Amino acid sequence: MSPLPAGAPVRSFSLKGADGRTFTDADLADKTTVLVFYPFAFSPVCSDQLSLYDELHDQFTEQGATLYGVSCDSIWSQAAFKEKLGIEMEQLSDFEPKGATCRAFDVYQPGGFAQRALVIVGPDATVRWSYQTDSPGDLPGANLIFDGLAAV
Repeated sequence: MSPLPAGAPVRSFSLKGADGRTFTDADLADKTTVLVFYPFAFSPVCSDQLSLYDELHDQFTEQGATLYGVSCDSIWSQAAFKEKLGIEMEQLSDFEPKGATCRAFDVYQPGGFAQRALVIVGPDATVRWSYQTDSPGDLPGANLIFDGLAAV
């Protein structure tokens, strides 16, 4: 399985933020968004990945991109995870219905979690670039996001 490929329109989806706000495909309009799908809050590789990306927050912003972390964890777990890491990246929960958005992006794993993947969505709500690791234990470097942004 691999995530939606470049050129694919984004399918309808709905996620929840820790603040209770709903984030949908309509929120992708008119901006470049990087959806950072990760398996589990508080796992070592996920902690390293989100911390790394947060260190480069200003550089992603300069490139015109907004990053969002997406996992099948509850909003409460994600809020605690974000606070523990001290990161700025907003976390979006695909908890209920479990994995519906991950399924829409073709990154849902049968064990009930998101495969580690990066999806860049353009202002027209079309996938511009996507990448999925071979294993959930692999950490995709930030250079992949910068390369993906340069390619779009």
